[in-house]
Amino acid sequence: QLQLVESGGGLVQPGGSLRLSCAASGFTWRFYAISWFRQAPGKEREGVSCISSRGGNTNYADSVKGRFTISRDNAKSTVYLQMNSLKPEDTAVYYCALGTGSSCPPPDFGSWGRGTQVTVSS
Repeated sequence: QLQLVESGGGLVQPGGSLRLSCAASGFTWRFYAISWFRQAPGKEREGVSCISSRGGNTNYADSVKGRFTISRDNAKSTVYLQMNSLKPEDTAVYYCALGTGSSCPPPDFGSWGRGTQVTVSS
């Protein structure tokens, strides 16, 4: 049974920080790249960041580059997204997704988490 669960979202003021977590169970986590996506109401899903299976390769959307950092701890089967200098435009539901390959970007995505809400507002 494959499962990804996001956590760590919440309400934060502009310029603040949050750390999101994506916890996995039911499969061999270390074999696969993991990506973060986000979707705001009325907008299409946007890719945010990706990390390769061993953490040696990462990428970021231009809109978050320099502010967000993706990392993983395969011993804990968890991927993190550290979000700093948050802007109102970052408000969205954030999802993690299992890649179908080990590198970034993977050719496709399989399992998705349920998402965690991030709201940036003063």
